[in-house]
Amino acid sequence: MVRLVLMLGLLLIVAASVSYWNARNAADTAYDRSLLSSARAIAERLFDANGQLQVDVPYIALDNFAYDITGRLYYQVLDLQGAPISGYEDLPPPPDGAAMTADYPALARFYDAEYRGTGVRVVSLLQPVSGGELQGMAEIRVAETLNAREGMARNLLQRSLVNLSVLSVSALLLAYLTVNAALGPLRRVKDEVANRRSDNLSPIGTDGLQREIIPLVEAINHLTGRLRENFERQRDFNAEAAHELRTPLAALKARIEFGLRSAEPEDWRQALRDAEVSTNRTIALANRLLSMARIERGARAVADGSAEYVVMQPLVQDVAMAMVPLAHERGIELALEVAQPFTVWGEPTLLQELLGNLIDNALAHTPPGGQIVLRLTSPACLEVEDTGRGIPEAERNRVFERFYRHASDGSGLGLAIVGEICRAHRAEISLEQGALSGLRVRVRFPEGGPLG
Repeated sequence: MVRLVLMLGLLLIVAASVSYWNARNAADTAYDRSLLSSARAIAERLFDANGQLQVDVPYIALDNFAYDITGRLYYQVLDLQGAPISGYEDLPPPPDGAAMTADYPALARFYDAEYRGTGVRVVSLLQPVSGGELQGMAEIRVAETLNAREGMARNLLQRSLVNLSVLSVSALLLAYLTVNAALGPLRRVKDEVANRRSDNLSPIGTDGLQREIIPLVEAINHLTGRLRENFERQRDFNAEAAHELRTPLAALKARIEFGLRSAEPEDWRQALRDAEVSTNRTIALANRLLSMARIERGARAVADGSAEYVVMQPLVQDVAMAMVPLAHERGIELALEVAQPFTVWGEPTLLQELLGNLIDNALAHTPPGGQIVLRLTSPACLEVEDTGRGIPEAERNRVFERFYRHASDGSGLGLAIVGEICRAHRAEISLEQGALSGLRVRVRFPEGGPLG
């Protein structure tokens, strides 16, 4: 509304200037016509008196040249030689180069001048004289002070300003009432959101809202729906993590208690060995859970645009070299094939986590003497293929669920972490039967720059 007031104020100033200019033109036109009429009335009373040009100014013309309400009129009559024969002798002549008017059928020139310290508007009318000894042009000048014109222009301007002011105030009032009525439903939405509890993510109702506001409310509902899904996933993850941690911890506690109840040193050593195995599994599970937390932060970084361009070939080489000792220990060959290098817009730590989990999963399911091949192909595709036993086709969609195990060993989080990282980078992941008789995991990254 403030901007609208400022805009209307500016328009009012412009309109006032235009109105004054139009009013002044209208006043000039009206008063110029009156000046020319007075000059013609005097020209009609010119006569020859014994070879001398004389004028008998009519009483009505003299009455017109008397003082009026807003200004004063002056006249002058010049004979054929340019000598004054009647009226005021010192009226200013037309300036050099003053053109004849084309607005009226007369030999007349209009011009502005200064007379007796005030501005005047003057008409100079040339009147042909013929008859007897007189042959030539007489000149009649009629001048008028500008007070009347300016008064008329001011009156017209005042009327225009009154009309424009009334129109502007009416427009502002109408705009205020319209905007106030239009924002009513939006205020209702604002109050509903402000008064909600922090855990209330139910959709906002759209009944009674204008169609211009409905898309905004639907966008808010879409956002709250995504937040609700994220919270539900987080809640389910916490419950599942608590359950998964409770089981190995309970087993660890049972093994320790069994060793404490026994008096045989061999039983103690066996209990410690079992406790070590359970502890390692628990530590591995805790590390996976921490990885999931890191993925959440990394995914937000990617979504916020704070990622970077990552050249995949050196990253894959570094991760593969770090995994070579473990593969060698298990008697598995780890190879890298680079058919087409490419760059990914993403978070380097997450991409290392993705590749590390894929290799670790392949190592866990590839028998000794087997082979794991890493490939970089076009367009922007990463493949990890092994000679293991693979995953049945019916289970391939479920292995990305948290804590789902297609085999008895493992934490059930490796491929779930891979799936989360792929979602964060908007990459497509698929599981296929590989040419090496095992499983082939294919990850296709989006081409181009930052994720929008």
